[in-house]
Amino acid sequence: MSQAPTGVPRETFDRARDFVYSHARLLERQLFRYRYEDGPEALVLSALAAYQNADGGFGNALEPDKRTPYSQPIDVETAFEVLDELDAMDSPMVQRACSFLGSITTPEGGVPFSLPSVNAFAHAPWWGADEEPPAAINPTAGIAAILLRHGVRHPWLERALAFCRAAIERSESTQFHDLSEAIHLLEALTTGPEAGWAQRQLDRLAERITAGGLIETDPGAQGYVMKPLDWAPTPRSFARKLVADDVVERHLEALVAEQQPDGGWPISWPTVSPAVELEWRGIVTLRALRTLEAYAG
Repeated sequence: MSQAPTGVPRETFDRARDFVYSHARLLERQLFRYRYEDGPEALVLSALAAYQNADGGFGNALEPDKRTPYSQPIDVETAFEVLDELDAMDSPMVQRACSFLGSITTPEGGVPFSLPSVNAFAHAPWWGADEEPPAAINPTAGIAAILLRHGVRHPWLERALAFCRAAIERSESTQFHDLSEAIHLLEALTTGPEAGWAQRQLDRLAERITAGGLIETDPGAQGYVMKPLDWAPTPRSFARKLVADDVVERHLEALVAEQQPDGGWPISWPTVSPAVELEWRGIVTLRALRTLEAYAG
């Protein structure tokens, strides 16, 4: 029997459940069972393992906007996010994935945003890759952050951290994904010997976010804009302190209202096929439930 999480109206939750079981991928269905129906962790891990390739990387459209079966850095990060939620970063999948990361690391020390193997398959335009793509904060910093938080040891990590330190210091990016990846890593570093440096960088990023008006505060804004709950999906998120309480409340109300008649939440960007849209809607529906639950707690 499903149990609606605190902060999510029962009707809202039941409609979301119907959507997930009717339209979402097996992975998201198993995550839903794990979160809300005492489903076994092993079934989530089994569903996730299907996305791991022989080279140790993850692919097969784990991040749905590119349909290549070949391993991609962003798919490793997506897999690690699932393992992070399960507190299962001791899975053998992790060391294999780290070895894959080592095999695609550039001389700069990080991994690229995407690899050329994406180009031969349907993909959103932003995923297209050059033949020799450079290292990027996104997703290098996010991957490193998860490994650090869980105390995972692998030779790849030190090279990645050196790249990220230099990249964060010189970057003036105002892109949401670059900034959020940097923030995740800096937060992980604030508990260690680099805490002072990490906090100074966080302060600098906070100033850039606020001065640049990078948080869209209008709940009705359309398109691929980043609103308070994107920047701060939980009250503990770094960017939560950058948004007034009443603005967050309005966006929580708007989030509930955005649920569609079929029970799922919409996405705000074009996809390469109707199937991809449904895959993404399963993902964002789980995110919406998690955000509502987090702010109620």
